[in-house]
Amino acid sequence: MKPIFWNKGKTYLSKNDKVLKLIIQEFNNEYLSINKNYYHCLLNSIIGQQISVAAASSIKKKFFSLKSNINPISVLKLDKKKMKTSGLSSQKISYIINLSEFFLSNKKFVNNINFYRETVIKEKLINIKGIGPWTIDMFLIFSLGKSNIFPVGDLGLRKAISKSYSNYNKVSERKLNLLYNKWTPYNTVATWYLWRSIDPKPINY
Repeated sequence: MKPIFWNKGKTYLSKNDKVLKLIIQEFNNEYLSINKNYYHCLLNSIIGQQISVAAASSIKKKFFSLKSNINPISVLKLDKKKMKTSGLSSQKISYIINLSEFFLSNKKFVNNINFYRETVIKEKLINIKGIGPWTIDMFLIFSLGKSNIFPVGDLGLRKAISKSYSNYNKVSERKLNLLYNKWTPYNTVATWYLWRSIDPKPINY
């Protein structure tokens, strides 16, 4: 499902940023795909923490094959040794368990999450051990479809910015702030296309 702001974002960024205009033209028919399964999106984000897109994809595929229906209840019933066969570390298994318990004990919040402000969502999710700012940013982008998320801690994004805007040199915080302001209110669109510029396939969570 394509975000409702996507085409407006493409037009806005193409007018305001010559570098992004070329990237957008290259992948013009592609777009961010929203995952409305909040649990799966956060689970996928935990799997993807600090590993390559290819490695995360492999582990994700194996993990989701452990059960026909992956949800908080079924995951809590899984044996930890079985979970490890998918390639997950003990630490990430504990994070996934924490996430599952959160979903079962915070059903009202989860079911009404779209009605909360981003700051409230962040404050709530950050209390789950294993969920940090990067994971929350992935959730805001890929599940809630927020239009102006700039995951500044994402190594892939920094790599793409370095490649396209700094001739592969390290990008300063000042430069990142300038780009954030330049791309507002469509940082999510800019981020996705920059990811796409360095990855062989579109990223999904």
